[in-house]
Amino acid sequence: MSVPLHTLLSIPPLEDASRDPLLVSSHVLEWYGIHRRILPWRASKAQIPNPYHVWLSEMMLQQTTVPTVIPYFHRFIDKWPSFEALATASLDDILHGWQGLGYYSRAKNLYKTAQLIHTQFNNHLPSDVTLLETLPGIGPYTAGAIAAIAFNKSAVPIDGNIIRLLSRLYAVKDPLPSCLPLIKKLATKHTPKNNCGDYVQGLMDLGSLICRPRSPTCPLCPLKNLCIAYQEGNPDAYPKRLEKPPKPTRKLNAYWIENGEGSILLEKRPLKGLLGGMILTPTSCWDNSNTHSPELSCLLKACTLTLQPRPVTHVFTHFTLVVDVYGSSYPLESSNSIGPHSTYFWCPPSSFKHQAFPSLMKKIISSLQKTI
Repeated sequence: MSVPLHTLLSIPPLEDASRDPLLVSSHVLEWYGIHRRILPWRASKAQIPNPYHVWLSEMMLQQTTVPTVIPYFHRFIDKWPSFEALATASLDDILHGWQGLGYYSRAKNLYKTAQLIHTQFNNHLPSDVTLLETLPGIGPYTAGAIAAIAFNKSAVPIDGNIIRLLSRLYAVKDPLPSCLPLIKKLATKHTPKNNCGDYVQGLMDLGSLICRPRSPTCPLCPLKNLCIAYQEGNPDAYPKRLEKPPKPTRKLNAYWIENGEGSILLEKRPLKGLLGGMILTPTSCWDNSNTHSPELSCLLKACTLTLQPRPVTHVFTHFTLVVDVYGSSYPLESSNSIGPHSTYFWCPPSSFKHQAFPSLMKKIISSLQKTI
């Protein structure tokens, strides 16, 4: 005789409190067997998962949607089809390939991890969750997802889909993030010992296709008869969230500096920090002080203003950035004054396609094209 689920978890009982704790997973697996999405990194029913594909996709999917990731995944696999190929590439090439995906620290962690897998693990990704978490850019969720999907380990990855699904299934009243310990406990109880990879991917698909953040299609859900939020008629109310404070605003200046040959002054940002390793126009310091590096101060003294500032707004995770973009010219005879070890360099617009530009740089270029 099975132990009631509400007794195991010390939570209010569902309508059918005597059901087996793994009833949820059996419904998810049955649904997934019919409705699974076809994704380029996902093994078919007859295939063994490719750990490199699973790892690469999970790194790309951090804070990014599936439709956005698919073309990037194809390009990376075509250019770097293995851990060894990625590990022996250059970081500049990887950052260039990553441009547009955002959160560029992920690309740097991707490169670091590939090098570790190549040199320390003989190009074999570890299957142990604890060991996976020691690799750059791999936290508890990513480690659990990789272990489950690539190696069929009984791991419990907790992402937004799973939080939302379990919050609705049990109508969890506590808001995020205080409800996370309970969500983890629920997820552990529902995780099967077998077919864990399919189960985890089933939850991902169920959250993406059915149990969506807004307007979930509950009548199509295999868990609707077990879901308290559905029975209450208000699934959109879950998960509960505390009101977020408004994002602070930071300001800085950017300088579009053109020399007599039509080349533009660019800067390779330091590897550490925001947009690390990416290519951008020279800017004032990113600390709201509106100060400049000594080298940039010297360069600006030789410039002639050609364009009044144009504002560009870009939203980061924790703040909104407002950039005033100044256009100016630089005397051709002084263009060779930049030293060989400087972070600044001249680049003709015809070579922009080879540079690792973040989305902010593309907004700056777009704002100037509308003005010039």
